[in-house]
Amino acid sequence: MLAAIPLAMIFGLGGCSEPAPAPEVEEAPILMQAGEWVLTRKTTGYNTPTVTPAQYRAALEQVSEDKVCLSVDGEGMPDAAALAGKDGTACTYKDKMARKGRLIATLACTAGKGTSEIAVEGNYTADTLTLGETMTQSEGGGAVLRATYDLSGKRMGDCPKG
Repeated sequence: MLAAIPLAMIFGLGGCSEPAPAPEVEEAPILMQAGEWVLTRKTTGYNTPTVTPAQYRAALEQVSEDKVCLSVDGEGMPDAAALAGKDGTACTYKDKMARKGRLIATLACTAGKGTSEIAVEGNYTADTLTLGETMTQSEGGGAVLRATYDLSGKRMGDCPKG
């Protein structure tokens, strides 16, 4: 009977061990969806070497709304030119990071006789985005315009067949 006690204790303790942890479930990535988007851009700051108070106030009243057929690359990055709006053409990403609904990037664009660099940071889902943008336009190596914007967007559906 004494020999049975240690066995009972061993088997009893065996039932007290903690269960194995559940395997971690990998989150599905959040990918922005291509399609027809409405992008709303509100000017929040505007500065040139010669800006007057009246020009500054007028700039802060600017809100534009554009329908764009937004393409998204294999990494989930939206078309750089669509994010730049009227502040640049032939835009490319200098750096970019899109992860877990957060987008941080710098765009390099052609702008008139010079270039513009646009820093973008904000959040997105598959069919919405809310970004802050800071654009610096340069000509001949010197800054000629700096502007900041709030950019929001909503996917409306597939792009119209054209």
